Amino acid sequence: MRIIGGSLKGKTIMPPANYAARPTTDFAKEGLFNMLTNEFDIEEISVLDLFSGTGSISMEFASRGCKDIISIEMNPAHTRFIKQCSQSFKIKGMQVIRHNVFDFIKICTKQFDLIFADPPYDLEGLDTLPDRIFGLNANNASTEEGNYPEAEKDITVENIFEENSKNLVKKGGYFILEHPKSYSFENHPFFFKEKKYGNVHFSFFSKKD
Repeated sequence: MRIIGGSLKGKTIMPPANYAARPTTDFAKEGLFNMLTNEFDIEEISVLDLFSGTGSISMEFASRGCKDIISIEMNPAHTRFIKQCSQSFKIKGMQVIRHNVFDFIKICTKQFDLIFADPPYDLEGLDTLPDRIFGLNANNASTEEGNYPEAEKDITVENIFEENSKNLVKKGGYFILEHPKSYSFENHPFFFKEKKYGNVHFSFFSKKD
């Protein structure tokens, strides 16, 4: 796996052989970032990378000059690896936080220009992520613990979406969700397009007003 663009182009990201993450393919990343660099000034935006995995998406943004990146990953081994890579590449402005993603969304008070999420494809509650990101009421939403066997067990997420849930996406910003082809979000009120790169599917959401 490598960084495909920017000042760190060509740098190799080499997770251990037993690394339990499914990184976004280089082909899909290239298509995604070609589009994003035409639509955003990457150096001026804020980015939230959820289910960060190997950290490759965060590092692609950093390589292109983004200085405001938060990476959320629950697995402690993955978090350590991302931090090690960030230090090795001398990346500035990238904060790596070990946390349950659903719980982080609940407590986060900051808005972002871009939010990217690449959850495990078998994650229970994957389909609720757009509602959670945009603060829509979904009291019946549920999440699954234990998708990361090495993760902390004392962080729990109840079946929540409180009435005062917050929209985490700035006006005109994007939430981008990577998901298997079995999911369709075309009926979501903030969905506006889907992009496919091989077997990788990205759904895009934005709240324009």
